Amino acid sequence: MNRGRFKFAANFMGIFIFVSFITRIVLLVMTYDLADTGIGELLKVFSIGIFYDFIAVSYYLIPFILYLIIVPRKIFNSTIHKSITLLIYFAVIYTVVFNSFSEYFFWEEFGKRFNFIAVDYLVYTHEVIHNILESYPIPLLLIIIFFITAILFVVNHKKGDLHTAAFSCDMPFLKRLKIGSIYLVLPLLFFVFLDKQTLTENCSNKFDQELAKDGLYSLFSAFRHNELDYNEFYKTLDNTKVFNRLHTLLKRENRTFKTTDIYNIDSIVKNDGPIHHYNIVLIMVESLSAEYLGAFGDKRGLTPHLDTLAKKSLFFNHLYATGTRTVRGMEAVTLSLPPTPGRSIVKRPDCQNMDSAGFIFQKMGYDTKFIYAGHGYFDNMNYFFSHNGFKVVDRFDFKDDEVTFSNVWGVCDEDLLNKVSKEADNSFGKKKPFFSFVMTTSNHRPYTYPDGKIDIPSHTGRRGGVKYTDYAINKFLEEASKKPWFDDTIFLIVADHNGGSAGKTALPVWRYKIPLFIYAPKIIQPQVISKLASQVDIVPTLLGILGQSYEAKFYGDDILRADHDERAFIGNYQKLGLFKNNILTVLSPNKSVQNYRVKKQTLYSVTYHKEDPSENDIEDAVTYYQSASYLYKHHLLRQ
Repeated sequence: MNRGRFKFAANFMGIFIFVSFITRIVLLVMTYDLADTGIGELLKVFSIGIFYDFIAVSYYLIPFILYLIIVPRKIFNSTIHKSITLLIYFAVIYTVVFNSFSEYFFWEEFGKRFNFIAVDYLVYTHEVIHNILESYPIPLLLIIIFFITAILFVVNHKKGDLHTAAFSCDMPFLKRLKIGSIYLVLPLLFFVFLDKQTLTENCSNKFDQELAKDGLYSLFSAFRHNELDYNEFYKTLDNTKVFNRLHTLLKRENRTFKTTDIYNIDSIVKNDGPIHHYNIVLIMVESLSAEYLGAFGDKRGLTPHLDTLAKKSLFFNHLYATGTRTVRGMEAVTLSLPPTPGRSIVKRPDCQNMDSAGFIFQKMGYDTKFIYAGHGYFDNMNYFFSHNGFKVVDRFDFKDDEVTFSNVWGVCDEDLLNKVSKEADNSFGKKKPFFSFVMTTSNHRPYTYPDGKIDIPSHTGRRGGVKYTDYAINKFLEEASKKPWFDDTIFLIVADHNGGSAGKTALPVWRYKIPLFIYAPKIIQPQVISKLASQVDIVPTLLGILGQSYEAKFYGDDILRADHDERAFIGNYQKLGLFKNNILTVLSPNKSVQNYRVKKQTLYSVTYHKEDPSENDIEDAVTYYQSASYLYKHHLLRQ
């Protein structure tokens, strides 16, 4: 295994495991106060980690091993090939060190090893590369990585004596095939018998579990398992029992199911009172966590205008995002559906003609538009919205004179909201009510925006991104108040997701709390609504305010009604949570169910007490998520 030309492979294994070990130490230091740092726990973290590093490097070496087997002795030992091989060897070490730096910045942003987010970002290379270039000192980092690689290469080259050991050995083909086969059979066995990094679950908390993982292994595992089949990975109940229970959970005084077929949740919702066709502007704000708003108790003064707006609006202060990505928020609001495991429905190829808010408002005669600051091909947004009842207006539709500032993610929020106002003028001119679904981008790394607008310089972090968005929304509302359509318009402002997903538990409840404002000074009386609610409830609540009866396959209901079911759906790509009665019930891909009773929740933390889940908690959580996955899989959420 360490003879002749295969000394390259053995040496590289050592370098890979060494760099991974150092990376793990750095990540541990970054989150030392959040991890369990007992001696026994750390031994577990690092021993499991080294094992997965070994698995990862065995995959990494596959093409190189094949090369070492195939290349004839004359070519391999030639002078030119020696230089080429050493150059390639240097480049391969460079990629390992580069990956280590990448993991550092990913951990800084998300508190996790590479996961589905990293996979998604690799697909959208234009946005990601430019985002990185605008956010980090790349030339300096590349130089640092080069010098670290050079040190590793020189030390290893001298100690390993690669010239003598690797290039002076006349190893026949059959011998190469025999040794190479041993290297190749290892990743094959790992692929068959160790599908995921399940050993990490033996660690005590989520940070330790993430530390025990290998970044590259996590990346390719996430790529392989981008979609999860609910029945295969999660706790299930009999479908008949699930759907009978779902009908009970969804039943409301004003909601009746159209058929007696338990697998059909198509319902007629009757809203009493006068029917209105008010215009709707729904602004979904990038990463606007509750923790940034003074209205929730934050003292940094980042949202002075939104804090004032909270006193003039229906302000919902106990609403939760369903996920940690923009597309999850879009999915929840437009489809009124709990998150299904794996990627969001917005990103799936089979996402057209869903029972969406777009089609409902179209049937009511509305001019429906999705207006986005960036390029809507990102995250499949254009396809999803254009095939679910919306006309798309994205970066390509902005004229040059409509753009005063932009970065890789799109135009600044001021330019975006100016475009929203123009589109509203167009609809108003056609004498059509409008429903505009607006998605902002300024509160996103690299947090750049026009200079001189706020007292925090551009490109200095999320605090500035939040405050600039607050400024832009206030400016938009002030200018909109002069428009002829303002008095008949309802403005909804809500976050797509939280500003960060890291936490000591799989689903840190406090991080999922987001604001919802419903503002219409001529229509709605200000009030604080403290009912527990979810993003899936937003459109049903809006339709209730409009007095519009409708037909839909929604999971959400009107928060303002007395019979609103106070519960929230929160999840990530693998964990699915139901938050109800101060208890978080979590479904995991190993078919397990955990219950966490919230003892204390603040703006920045939550204290849990783990307890055995009751049968009722299990059945409710499984019912919601199993049924949603079943309905999507069997195309029962279509128009």
